[in-house]
Amino acid sequence: MPIFYSNESKEFHLQGKNVSYILNILRNSQLGHLYYGKKLRHRDSFNHLYREEYRDNSTNVFEGDQTFSLDTLKQEFPAYGTTDFREPVYQILQENGSRITNFEYQEHKIYKGKPSLEGLPATYVEDENEATTLEITLYDEVIDAELVLLYTVYEDLNVITRSAKFHNNGKEKLNLTRALSANVDFFDNDFEMVHLSGSWSRERHVKTRKLEQGIQSISSARGTSSAHQNPFIAVKRPDANEYQGEVYGFSLVYSGNFLAQVEVDHYDVTRVQMGINPFDFNWLLERGGTFQTPEAVMVYSDEGLNGMSQTYHKLYRTRLARGTWRDKPRPILTNNWEGTYFDFDEEKILSLAKDSKKLGIELFVLDDGWFGKRDDDTTSLGDWFVDTRKLPNGITGLANKIIELGLEFGLWFEPEMISKVSELYEKHPDWLIQVPNRRLSHGRNQFILDFSKKEVVDYIYEMMAKTLHDAPISYVKWDMNRYMTEIGSNQLPAERQSEVAHRYILGVYDLYERLTTEFPEILFESCASGGSRFDPGMLYYAPQAWTSDDTDAIERLKIQYGTSFVYPLSSIGAHVSAIPNHQVGRMTSLDTRGNVAYFGDFGYELDVTTMTEDEKEIVKAQVAFYKENRELIQKGTFYRMQSPFEGNVTSWMVVSDDQSEAFVGRYQVLGVPNPGHSRLLLAGLKEDYEYEVEGVEGTYYGDELMHAGIHLNPAFGDYTSQVFKLRKI
Repeated sequence: MPIFYSNESKEFHLQGKNVSYILNILRNSQLGHLYYGKKLRHRDSFNHLYREEYRDNSTNVFEGDQTFSLDTLKQEFPAYGTTDFREPVYQILQENGSRITNFEYQEHKIYKGKPSLEGLPATYVEDENEATTLEITLYDEVIDAELVLLYTVYEDLNVITRSAKFHNNGKEKLNLTRALSANVDFFDNDFEMVHLSGSWSRERHVKTRKLEQGIQSISSARGTSSAHQNPFIAVKRPDANEYQGEVYGFSLVYSGNFLAQVEVDHYDVTRVQMGINPFDFNWLLERGGTFQTPEAVMVYSDEGLNGMSQTYHKLYRTRLARGTWRDKPRPILTNNWEGTYFDFDEEKILSLAKDSKKLGIELFVLDDGWFGKRDDDTTSLGDWFVDTRKLPNGITGLANKIIELGLEFGLWFEPEMISKVSELYEKHPDWLIQVPNRRLSHGRNQFILDFSKKEVVDYIYEMMAKTLHDAPISYVKWDMNRYMTEIGSNQLPAERQSEVAHRYILGVYDLYERLTTEFPEILFESCASGGSRFDPGMLYYAPQAWTSDDTDAIERLKIQYGTSFVYPLSSIGAHVSAIPNHQVGRMTSLDTRGNVAYFGDFGYELDVTTMTEDEKEIVKAQVAFYKENRELIQKGTFYRMQSPFEGNVTSWMVVSDDQSEAFVGRYQVLGVPNPGHSRLLLAGLKEDYEYEVEGVEGTYYGDELMHAGIHLNPAFGDYTSQVFKLRKI
């Protein structure tokens, strides 16, 4: 068993592939933390890692004892107000106004496998021998409440998952004002914090900052995980880079408001916390009530940032994504959005589909504008019935015609939103998220349905399910185009209004669960104004996501590079679009646009009927190449080599599991005058394998390619790119 418990030392030792996590039961029966890092050989006791000491200025738990202070001890799930002055991982407001709790160790269980989390996405196992779970129950007798901490160790990965469940057994009402999922107290602060920040059209840019005393955090209070911050942070040693050094990753399997926080105290102890954002959050626990926190996924790497990312990729691709499409090759698609926007009819869509088929494309996706009276973004959201002015034969008729051409058919929905100019709003103006007597803000001329209401979710489910039953649809693009404002529900009492944002996300998960269960053959792609909800929670239901509304190849270098810190290539929707690019106006070659988009779920976002014959020949070659290599791209091991955040050149590559083939991309943003010779150092190859490199004369051993590199001819001009396919001889 990879989880050990010593009754004598009262210590738990969790071991993964190359990681150890050690906690203990303190003298006050709360939980302490001893170690998190590279795997340690198990021993009877790690008490040498624990230290109590006298300090003149400390406050102490036990009267007459000057050594036991929570202010100086590393803790596992810390509370506030009983000698620890750092921020707590949870806080409970009681009827008498007290926020003081004392959850003491009661019992624990160790068992094979991994439990699911009710109503929430989470990683899973297919064989109970893949993982082992530790369940620790803590009890506070004053408020008669239980706190259950869940830890799961994946035996063949450097992964430990964390969550917590609160249960009120008592007669009093309890208010959870803070309920994070995980806390780790490190023994020092010699770290840099890495996070993924940005905004619409420039999501998930890599940011690195040195830790200092005080609190550094990222968060979202927008109702989604957001384009501005991703629910992920890492703390790494200053000498760690893509290839070497210690890195600790923290990723939250959640799609709503979150907090990821690092606090360095006056003794240079680093406290990392992650979970639901406590800002504007409260959860009322009545007698018998429970609250389950989302899952935090912790990854340890002593092989740098690539090592951390590759662990997340493997876990999330195979044990977070689910269903029929988890392991199937993703189809190459054409999406009509940037090709037509709202201006289309059946004849135009069929012409796009016919030309797409001639190019070798496999799936045609009809985007926004097919329903209600949707000629622009001011109307019809919520009216999920076909606009027969545009499509006189309905979605079923159009889909059948496209399938007759030899293509699959996909359809766009935005199920969480409503337009005031709609039949649904006329019938149910009370179904909006809103606050009485307050003006409603809008985004993109739309408003948000109250998914905390079961009847709203039921209605949208019935509308979507009818369309999906009636028409031969194999792909759904699920969009969500605005953040939450005036957060309130007219169904909930005043004391539960701060639950709305979380209840909304639970409603979204419920709708996803019902649809993916009823239509397992459909590939769902999540989208939220591009990348505004690109998070592990969505990946549980939709195995791929629209990465960004920005389809410019050069900006995509940064977006896709940052996204790859956590998310596998099989989740990254990447399309070739028209030029001048619709988001930034940049002109890039069709070759470069394709060479960037290859490293994800490949497709086209343009009007293929307007392309020249030469362009169509290039597209045919791109499509054929991706079909030949998509298994490698979507399932191989990805390496980042040169960062777009650090220079003029970006490079990355993906290597097959058996190291017999690889695919490399190198991109130069701006032309360089009078450039010298350069070499591209590869990664992840087998040193004694002999490889041929397409476009390069001769054959080369893996050690040569990784340590001496490929000799590159100077690339002239702006926005140039080169790709290389390697095969073992």
